[in-house]
Amino acid sequence: MTVTATPCPPLTLADWPAQLSDMKGGFATKLAVYRVMAHAPELLKAWAPLRDHVVVQTALGPERSEVVILRTGYHLKAEYEVAHHVSRARAIGMEDERIASILGEVSGMTETDGLLARAVDELFSDAKLTVETRDALLATLGKDAVFDLMATVGFYSTLGFILKSFDTPIDDSVAAELLARPLPR
Repeated sequence: MTVTATPCPPLTLADWPAQLSDMKGGFATKLAVYRVMAHAPELLKAWAPLRDHVVVQTALGPERSEVVILRTGYHLKAEYEVAHHVSRARAIGMEDERIASILGEVSGMTETDGLLARAVDELFSDAKLTVETRDALLATLGKDAVFDLMATVGFYSTLGFILKSFDTPIDDSVAAELLARPLPR
């Protein structure tokens, strides 16, 4: 992992803050983004329950969640987020062509992926869903998933701000995977 000059590089286990000792060995020490967030221990502690809901317990389900996260990373031009979620999408069985379509024009996506991407696009352009998109999401996904979609965009936008502001490097295993298997263009 190549780390650029940043005031908040990913912390090593040797540098792990004592106030986060209960998180040592868990999700927080596995990825560079959370090892960067460990520079703000209270934020990382508060982040953990929301992360569990948005990442693990989401009403969107794994594939829809990845669509929303990938589209958010696309808007933020957040290489770390996109790379990591290409890897996660592959791990849950999403095909490379589908993943690539999510990072492109809505017209090239399936109907549901297009609806999710359009929702993310609207949140980035207008900070709200249009009535048409909102109603289509409610009919397709249900109320809980619509709230989780918006929370996911906000959660991953915050991560994107942190990742980009502190030049967080893509984790070695993900960088190696994408080098060996780049997405089709």
